[in-house]
Amino acid sequence: MYLSATLIIATLSFFAEAQLTSRSGVAIPITKRMKVRDANGVADIAKLQRGIRHSLAKIDHGFQAYEKNTGAPHPSAPKVKRADLEKRIGSEPLTNKDFNYWYGSISVGTPAKKFTVDFDTGSALMYLPGSDCDSSCEGHVLYNPAKSSRATDLGEPFETRYGDGITDYVDGLLYTDDVTIAGYTAKNQTLGVATHLAGVFSSDSFLPDGLVGLAFPSISPYKAIPVFLTLAAQGSLPSNTFGFYFANKGSELFLGGTNNKLHDGDFTYVPVTNEGYWEINVDALYVNGRKVAGVRDSIIDTGTTLILGDKKTVKAIYKHIYGSKPAPAEIGPGLYTIPCSFNGTIAVQFGRSKFVITEETFNLGAVSEGSTECVGGIGAVDDETPFWIIGDVFLQNVYTEFDVGNKRIGFANLK
Repeated sequence: MYLSATLIIATLSFFAEAQLTSRSGVAIPITKRMKVRDANGVADIAKLQRGIRHSLAKIDHGFQAYEKNTGAPHPSAPKVKRADLEKRIGSEPLTNKDFNYWYGSISVGTPAKKFTVDFDTGSALMYLPGSDCDSSCEGHVLYNPAKSSRATDLGEPFETRYGDGITDYVDGLLYTDDVTIAGYTAKNQTLGVATHLAGVFSSDSFLPDGLVGLAFPSISPYKAIPVFLTLAAQGSLPSNTFGFYFANKGSELFLGGTNNKLHDGDFTYVPVTNEGYWEINVDALYVNGRKVAGVRDSIIDTGTTLILGDKKTVKAIYKHIYGSKPAPAEIGPGLYTIPCSFNGTIAVQFGRSKFVITEETFNLGAVSEGSTECVGGIGAVDDETPFWIIGDVFLQNVYTEFDVGNKRIGFANLK
């Protein structure tokens, strides 16, 4: 069943006024797949470069869906020709087992069947591999709508294509069924049931069974309300918010509120500027206490490892890190090296609050075994890209609340 996005958002805004933030939700343990360092502390350059390409291709896919759904370009979509953008992203298959994703469990159908999914704030897509999928789905738990009494065939195909659209895509059919996350059930949730997976989505590249996007419906590739908004609109949740906590151990997605045991003090809230992605303004960036950049439009994406920004600003940031320099050609474009001994302070400001990126998360590992040069966690993309992408390099240092009802993001320091 398709739902009106306008009605959903209006309803959530009403609920947001009435809800008490002290009401509790439920935590879902999540696990990170991508590791950017090997056992010797050496950065996996190939993973980092593929991850950058994947993030750009994913965001571009959302921009295409937005224009298709609304009839107008997204305000933050790069003002460049499609052919030029595809050239920047590249056509090399994104096949790799170690893209950045945080995955946990959901249940679908009646009787319920458990699946692992990637929870991604940079997407509004939900799909599972179907029982009619070809060999590209081998190794995954398969969803069979014929075995669920609540499943309904919508009689429509769907496809989602990244980059050049030839190497990385999902094809399938649309159904509705009940989807349960941490005990909360989204009834008649629209989902894609894959009949073929290719490239980054194929079973030898993508560890979870499927994906649950947590962005807004305007970037949904099949014009459906994402599962969290369905839960919120049905009044299932104590609060129309969810929180992410990323750590080496004990990471979690918290539905229906935030986990007060994991964050310290009040949240600093930032309004969503352009609906579609979780897009907000970064007010400033600092290196060793010195402001090096002002306001930057930014997409908060749990599916990205690095912080990605325009070349000019990224160059200015590294200019204030002693000993840093553009990475050599074999490491690839957009990355910089820093001394492995770097112990300076990099901070991101939202409103009046500054949040520090620790050396541990900023340093992505040595360029080679025994080297004194390491890869920095902020990478550059073309200046024509009018937004930044803020990923794990920052998000591991804060507790992040995504407030759907008020269309805002909150950041708080970790305990």
